[in-house]
Amino acid sequence: MRYKKIFILLLPAGLLLGSCKKYLNVNTSPNNPQTVPSTVLLPTTTIGIAFANSNDLDRATSAIMQHIAGVANQTQGYDVYNFSGAFDNQWNGEIYGGSINNCQTLINLDSVSSPVYSGIAKLQMAYAFSLATDIWGDVPYSRAGQPSTFLYPRFDKVQDIYQGNSSLGIRSLFDLVASGMADLDKPSFFKPKTDDIVYGGDLTKWKRMGNTLLLKFAIMLTNTNPTLAKSVISTVLTGNNFINDNSLDFEVPFGSGTGNQNPIYNFNYINRTGDQMLSLRLLTLMNGLNDTLRLAKFFTKPNGAFVGFDNGSNAVAPAVTSRSQYGTYLIGVTGNAPIRLLTNFQAQFILAEAALVLGTPGDPNAYYQAGIKASMTKVGMSSTDIAAYFAANPSVVTLSGTTEDMRRQIITQKYIAWIGNGIEVFDDYRRTGYPVLALPNNPGGDDPTVIPTRLPYTNTEQSTNPNAPNPRPW
Repeated sequence: MRYKKIFILLLPAGLLLGSCKKYLNVNTSPNNPQTVPSTVLLPTTTIGIAFANSNDLDRATSAIMQHIAGVANQTQGYDVYNFSGAFDNQWNGEIYGGSINNCQTLINLDSVSSPVYSGIAKLQMAYAFSLATDIWGDVPYSRAGQPSTFLYPRFDKVQDIYQGNSSLGIRSLFDLVASGMADLDKPSFFKPKTDDIVYGGDLTKWKRMGNTLLLKFAIMLTNTNPTLAKSVISTVLTGNNFINDNSLDFEVPFGSGTGNQNPIYNFNYINRTGDQMLSLRLLTLMNGLNDTLRLAKFFTKPNGAFVGFDNGSNAVAPAVTSRSQYGTYLIGVTGNAPIRLLTNFQAQFILAEAALVLGTPGDPNAYYQAGIKASMTKVGMSSTDIAAYFAANPSVVTLSGTTEDMRRQIITQKYIAWIGNGIEVFDDYRRTGYPVLALPNNPGGDDPTVIPTRLPYTNTEQSTNPNAPNPRPW
């Protein structure tokens, strides 16, 4: 289906989030609005951002970042940077027409009477906007989600989205989060309970989520505005109210019943069982770090051994039954694994990098080791296995060398921890150049000489929105 404008919301329950039907039967069109209860909208927005994070944008970035290798169909094209005609549904439906429109609807509905709902929606909207700008660069932001006023919204610059621009009426992502956090403290006629499918209405955990968003946004500015990045991270550290334990992770649950499995399972084990598998390059990295026990939580070992495939190779791929594919940590038993969006291990690696590069409080090595342990614990390694790994691999788990050497170690471990979330590692690679990756075999796309750090704008957006940059080099 072609989406005519990026802000027209077309049946997100059936077309956008088919894996989550029971939650999402709302909002057929913002131009013909229905009154939808907040208790229905909230799980819609929550599942919406999880779906956007783990569907086609995840497959593309996971292939570019060489977590997986594409061996058929679209993922095979993504593996060698061929994105022609891709991502219209993700731009139009999942992010703008879905997540952002629904968040704005929830904000409009509850900002006065039940601002707690509005606050949560602002936090989720900030996450959704960060997905868009981190993937595409300049995107609609300050005028997005307002189709009756701005049918063809302007594209705001990345720096204005992150840092604001008062002359253009653009508030920063930091201010959007701050506004959401403030709403959580206001008197509210209604407050979420079971409709909050992540935290069950525990607003203290939403505040931790908001502060972790600030950490995520701040670390993106280490190269462009280190002063602001340091200030934000230091303030969050002083408040000590962020995700600092695995039990606090912001992860969206999915079910094992047909139609409710998570998108990673749905694609790899139901819809396109033969399209992708473990990248040989990731396998080589993990073998070099003696970290195959953790890798076995992310990928299967058919016949007791990992089987990878080299990115971009023209060789015949192994039979599907002989391939290493996503494992139980990412898919659950039958699709019931959560989609993880903000985590303790992520926060620890951010704090390690910030302490190293920006001079924020704390020991970079202590944060680094805490991040590795949090990841290993998260995937299901035992404390005995974790201790054994640390004892046997001191050079891996201890920062050493120059500042850049240590930064490379931190980002490489973060890259491993985020297997299954290609968008996060895509963001880190763009700003740091780590981990060090080589071009795939037979690269194509607009520029086969470089690894892409942005995805191209969609054909529909470029052809319908006169404000869309055209063309935009990646």
